[in-house]
Amino acid sequence: MRVLGIESSSLVASVALVTDDILTGEYTVNFKKTHSQTLLPMLDEMAKLLELDLNTLDAVAVAGGPGSFTGLRIGAATAKGLGLALKKPLIHVPTVDALAYNMWGASGLICPIMDARRCQVYTGLYHLENGMEILMEQQPMDMGELAEELNHRGEKVIFLGDGVPVYRDMIREKVSVPCSFAPAHMNRQRAASVAALGSLALDQEKKQGGYHGVFVVPADDFTPDYLRKSQAERQRDAERSPEGETGKLPGDY
Repeated sequence: MRVLGIESSSLVASVALVTDDILTGEYTVNFKKTHSQTLLPMLDEMAKLLELDLNTLDAVAVAGGPGSFTGLRIGAATAKGLGLALKKPLIHVPTVDALAYNMWGASGLICPIMDARRCQVYTGLYHLENGMEILMEQQPMDMGELAEELNHRGEKVIFLGDGVPVYRDMIREKVSVPCSFAPAHMNRQRAASVAALGSLALDQEKKQGGYHGVFVVPADDFTPDYLRKSQAERQRDAERSPEGETGKLPGDY
């Protein structure tokens, strides 16, 4: 089984190929370039190095949100273009689930945090020591409320994601349970995790239908899951609202 993974939900641009449970190749860049500049050249370079015939793919797995609206749209467009051209299905992989999956086998509570600005994060809570157990599904959340939730649960926590450098001081101040931070090779989004979860979902669908929140769809039917309104939508709602408030959720990036 061959699954191509695409990750573009944040500043990270990443493509990877998982072949029969083996990571065959991965190309990841965490740099300030638009994903429209990076994804296709990265995919082309990886395909050349691996002598990969894209027609041999079984599916294309893509980080389906939440994250940057622009990044998610570019990733979705890239994946849909491949899926339609190759007549292959797409696999919708929740972004926060895939980020947590980097920590497979780690003990304690796994807490990815993606910075969503204005003291908001995209987060979820997971156990990964013996398989993947989703304790709290991915959602937008106030960082202070997340700290309270973690203190209430009383477990040691491993944090990862681009929210860590933003909220590290706040975590140290407000989180009273033992906590640590994932190392550099595990603390950002990776297409390898997207492809690996996609492979599990594809295998499970053949047997019993899906794997947690990961699901297989025809390329035509794939849509990102933003978990919130876009900046333009919130501005429009604010203009219509007598109070002119946009609500608590942050703007796009």
